Amino acid sequence: MRNTPSLEPGTATATRDTLRAVLGQFATGVTVVSAGRDLPQGMTANSYTSVSLDPPLVLVCVARTAALHTTVLAERHFAVSILRSGQDHVARYFADRHRPRGPGAFDTVDAFTGRVTGAPLLTGALAWLECSLAAVYDGGDHSILLGEVRDLARGTPGEPLTYFAGAFRP
Repeated sequence: MRNTPSLEPGTATATRDTLRAVLGQFATGVTVVSAGRDLPQGMTANSYTSVSLDPPLVLVCVARTAALHTTVLAERHFAVSILRSGQDHVARYFADRHRPRGPGAFDTVDAFTGRVTGAPLLTGALAWLECSLAAVYDGGDHSILLGEVRDLARGTPGEPLTYFAGAFRP
């Protein structure tokens, strides 16, 4: 192989900045994870993946300091809206630490109530899933939330919103 960096096992030093730069080379889809029937919370997440078809399982990683984390653990469910190209403004809104919280959290976006969880789902997304919390695993400063899919639907076909190298991509 040519131009392959030579790293000896155990010698890589991963500072927060270099780790973000390296991990940013992996393109991901963008979702908004939500929970809370009475006091809705939401956050942008690209650390989402399918796990199993039988039983139907997905996972999302949520910072332990996030308001959503507390809500999911208390209510034992969450929902996922898979964003489409052109919904980067929605992704930025739910990534903004200064956005409204509590009852006003979803006032500036089009959303509807999930049939099973009562969590907000975003209008115009490519797809939606509603999940019951099946397990919680330690993930350092995050929790790995494993959800069993209880309801799901597809929106109008289109292109996904992706995130690569620190930027949203259509």
